[in-house]
Amino acid sequence: MVATISPTALADLRRKGEPVTLIDVRTPAEFGEVHVDFAHNIPLDRLEPQAVKAVAGDGPVYFVCKSGTRSQKACEKLQAAGVEDVVSVDGGTVACEAAGVPVVRGRKVMSLERQVRIAAGALVAIGAALAAFGPEAPVNWQAIGAGLAGFVGSGLVFAGITDTCGMAMLIARMPWNQSSGGACRTATTCSR
Repeated sequence: MVATISPTALADLRRKGEPVTLIDVRTPAEFGEVHVDFAHNIPLDRLEPQAVKAVAGDGPVYFVCKSGTRSQKACEKLQAAGVEDVVSVDGGTVACEAAGVPVVRGRKVMSLERQVRIAAGALVAIGAALAAFGPEAPVNWQAIGAGLAGFVGSGLVFAGITDTCGMAMLIARMPWNQSSGGACRTATTCSR
């Protein structure tokens, strides 16, 4: 089971001068849009125990994302690798900002979740459009379209059941999600 901390308790630790290592596991672009001012960025798809230890040293490591789902996954991933002192921030950056935890704002970007919904919807729409072609077409567009729509639908069901999204992992690696717009503080690289 993953330990959690409220944004208020996290801010209190920071105010008391206790060492707080906070790692934001969102994409660099999402991190560049808004992040807790003392957070480091290591995207979930690049999160390795060695990188965490390089940033954190000893003591607990706190993880944050937009709403808490990816930070929970980060903690589970590290616990599976033998790193025990990990804590997920309840409600993520959204809750931190609402609780008055200082944040840094950059340029607005489209969330990863929204990008996935657009890509999945577009693929299903394309599949439906292809399926509208009759069987007399030189290529069996109906089968291709139905297959594409069925594949995406199956992927969405799998993502819902396992709480793992292959499309999100793929989209997170796209070039537009790698740039933080210069407003970054990463544990690996910074494009400032």
